[in-house]
Amino acid sequence: MRLHVPIKLRWSDLDAYGHVNNAEMLRLLEEARIEAFWITDDAEEAVGGSTAVLDGRPGADTLTLIARQEIEYLAPIPYLRQPLDVQLWLGRLGGASLEVCYEVRSPVGTEPDTLFSRAATTIVLVDAASQRPRRINERERAAWTPYLDEPVQFTKRA
Repeated sequence: MRLHVPIKLRWSDLDAYGHVNNAEMLRLLEEARIEAFWITDDAEEAVGGSTAVLDGRPGADTLTLIARQEIEYLAPIPYLRQPLDVQLWLGRLGGASLEVCYEVRSPVGTEPDTLFSRAATTIVLVDAASQRPRRINERERAAWTPYLDEPVQFTKRA
């Protein structure tokens, strides 16, 4: 199962070539990840609802640190007024880490449906007090397991 997170582009996301800059892609992925997995003040607004179990507010007990990111760019993203459809799922749930997988697609209902990029982010959960990795707890594992699927298959390198 996948989460579908609509992410709007900003005019400033474009580069001199008129498409989304590669560095801005990291921000788009971050926005989708936060929307899907972080608790909001209004749980009804969370895209994933039940998946939003991490507290990212200042003073939270857990830090979410990025250990690795990989992005494969498949087509340039032009400026679009409708939000991109960022699809997320988990490629792996480890002891203290998880792999968030993404496909960034054209807006829902747009023809043709275009896959602009695929990506994966490895996140390590860290106890804020000790600064040491901490295990994924039962609540998190229960919330995320339904979204566990095959990891992103990147194009093989030469």
